Amino acid sequence: QGQEKLSCNPRKENRSHVVLCELGNPMKAGARIAVDMELSVSGLEDAGDSIAFQLQLRSKNSHSPNSAVRVVKVPVEAQAAMELRGMSLPATAVLPAAWQALEGSRRLEDHGLRVEHVYQLHNKGPGTVSGVTLHLAVPSRLGDSPLFYLLELGTEGGMNCTEPPDLNPMQV
Repeated sequence: QGQEKLSCNPRKENRSHVVLCELGNPMKAGARIAVDMELSVSGLEDAGDSIAFQLQLRSKNSHSPNSAVRVVKVPVEAQAAMELRGMSLPATAVLPAAWQALEGSRRLEDHGLRVEHVYQLHNKGPGTVSGVTLHLAVPSRLGDSPLFYLLELGTEGGMNCTEPPDLNPMQV
């Protein structure tokens, strides 16, 4: 008929978290009550794809004090928006039209201009992320001509990278 706020008390029982809500005392025989509950659950990073709640009505009625336990599974879905940002330093590099790489040289200047590409992967939330894999493909050739000479690969922030097989092949 009307809406009321329930008085609920959380507690631990047999290594489980229990929320005990008082629905009515005394309650008339045959009464029907609909209850909407909103629960805030933390630490779901390792919960899998769902969490289960066990629901049971308990009564001081000596004829049937406890209802059957009902299990309600609620799907867990993590949400996090990832954003990849990148820039090149310098932003523009132009080689002279007649420029040729000096074969056999181990000096960086003889192989072209140094361009540093910086990529940042940002988590825009709201959830935390782990186990993220970023595959970044950098073309080293354009047809039969060299395009980029991959000199080195560095990371910050506890990331692991797999070096490409064509990284600094002439040991410049």
